[in-house]
Amino acid sequence: MSRIKDLQKRVHEILKDMDDNQKHAGAVAHLHGVSLAAVMIAKKRGEDPELAAMAGLLHDLYAYKSGSYDDHAHKGADYAREVLGDLGITDKEETDIICSAIWNHDSKDQTDVPMDEVLKDADVLHHSLGDPTKEVKEHEKARYEKLCREFEFL
Repeated sequence: MSRIKDLQKRVHEILKDMDDNQKHAGAVAHLHGVSLAAVMIAKKRGEDPELAAMAGLLHDLYAYKSGSYDDHAHKGADYAREVLGDLGITDKEETDIICSAIWNHDSKDQTDVPMDEVLKDADVLHHSLGDPTKEVKEHEKARYEKLCREFEFL
């Protein structure tokens, strides 16, 4: 089995405990949507698509598991490190790259290392394109407009 499949299986095991079917479906859709967007962005920018996919799958897992978005990026990075450690599918450097992206993914107004930017942008794309009837979040507009230019959506 591939590392991505192993991680997907673990993510689904963690999410299965969600009681609300609609929230569960939304969590699965968002984690997989961000993962897919991260792969697309990573490939375009010459970053590692496999690590980007893993970061996307894990980026909000802590929030869904705990039911809280309070400091979810930082707590989520710590939780992702735990999940990856338990699975043993990444080495220390890969884990650090993934966890850095998760740690920083909520800082949409900052520019960080390339993989952090991949995850931030993937999150914004999924927020913005996942339901095209919704307005782009104010704090994500500048990043979304830059992505539209990069991917020629406009």
